[in-house]
Amino acid sequence: MKRFAIAALALIAFSLPLAGQGPLEYGVNVVTDKSADFTKLKTYVWQSGWDAGDRKVHTQIVGAVDRELKALGLTLKTSGPSDVVVKYAALRRIDVEVVSNRGDENAARRQFDVGSLLLLMLEPGTGKELFRARLNKPIEVDPAKVDATVSSAVAEIFAKYPTKKK
Repeated sequence: MKRFAIAALALIAFSLPLAGQGPLEYGVNVVTDKSADFTKLKTYVWQSGWDAGDRKVHTQIVGAVDRELKALGLTLKTSGPSDVVVKYAALRRIDVEVVSNRGDENAARRQFDVGSLLLLMLEPGTGKELFRARLNKPIEVDPAKVDATVSSAVAEIFAKYPTKKK
């Protein structure tokens, strides 16, 4: 009986890491500093470093974030001390749907473009993360639709901002 209990515990322990490896989830994941008072944040500055490679996309992301922060009552400062530092990282990748074609190994797998946008709001000086939001979602890469895609993605992120009314 003791061996059975040990075997069962081992099976559970080794299967837990696999449970989190299901299909990739799309949507917004947010982590906030529970001790931060977001109502006191009034000014922000941008910090570069992970900017999108495409200048047009970079400009659209920064513009969309600026609009959302302005709507929340924050003011952009070009330099000097601020209440928060904002930075982002953007990535475009191609996901492949492998589950849909299990019966036919030779069938073409559906591929689609996915955008990932990571937005960070950091405490100046310490770099402590106050707000971390990551969005992963299938996107349209048609140049005519990029602005709408970026605006929609940023709006989805800020819908989960701590001071937003539910």
